[in-house]
Formats: sequence, structure tokens, C-alpha cells
Amino acid sequence: MTQPRRSFQVGTGLFILLGFAALAYLATQTTSIANYTEGDSYALKARFSNIGQLKARAPVKLAGVRIGSVQSIELDPKTLEALVTIGIDSRFDDIPDDSGAAIFTSGLLGDQYVGVQPGGSPVAFKQGDEFILTQSSMQIEDLIGKFLVSGDSSKSPDNNDKPTDDDTDSPSK
Repeated sequence: MTQPRRSFQVGTGLFILLGFAALAYLATQTTSIANYTEGDSYALKARFSNIGQLKARAPVKLAGVRIGSVQSIELDPKTLEALVTIGIDSRFDDIPDDSGAAIFTSGLLGDQYVGVQPGGSPVAFKQGDEFILTQSSMQIEDLIGKFLVSGDSSKSPDNNDKPTDDDTDSPSK
């Protein structure tokens, strides 16, 4: 039996090391940790009836650009709604106070994030303000259920394909 060459062992070790480095890179990219440093920020609040799988540290985006992250998620015991605290980077201090917040999904089955839809007010949000207009997360299960239920609604139980007396042209005498 021959011993494997030393260069083969080193090559295999480097290949495994590169594999782990690639996995670490992918893990940071999918968890939204990369390419964002938390600096000075101000907190805004938003209430949602359903946040889906939204998590703390999820990105907050405006026009597709990351402007902050979700700081915390709590349940409001009075309204039974999710109270989401959003940290917006202080560079973006001119967001109109009539803007809306919605929960979106990256891709078909990706992570969820908060999307800010700007309003037109000349007054900007300040520390501690709350979004008035919010849109909760769309659940894929609900959409599939609605599609399955409404898929047959276009066909009525009556057979309306048969011509009636009004539809037939009978020669008049």
C-alpha cells in the first residue's frame, strides 16, 4: 500500500478550507449582516397585524437601498398587534412623516424585510414617531388557499352554455 503524497494532502486541506470560507461568506450574505454597519440611528415604530417571519436585524429598505434594520419586535397587549421598532440610519433623516411601511419577502421564499414607501409631506419623521400606514406580511399559505377556492368560482353550477330562445334566430313570418 502506498502512502498519499504530501502535496495531495495539502491540496485536499486547502480545498476543504476554501469550502468552509465559501460557506461562511454565504451565511453572512443570507443573514443580512454583511455590507451594513450600525451607526447613529433614530427609532421609528410600526404596528402590523401579521409580521410573518420578520426577525430582529432584518433590513429596512427604501427604493431597494438599505437604510436601517429592525431593532425589536414585541406584541402590544392592548391591540394584540406586533409593534416593530425600526432603526433608521441618521443619514436618512428626511423621510416624510406620511410614509408607509410594509413587510416584503426577498424572492419567492427569501427572508422578509421592511420596505418604506415615501410619502409627500414636507415634515420628516423624528425620533420615536410611528408609521400610520402599514401593510402586513402576505402569507403564501393564504394566497394558495384563496387561489384554490376562487379557481372554480368562474364556473357557475347552472349550465349557461345552452342557447336560450332569445339567442336563437328563428325566421319570422
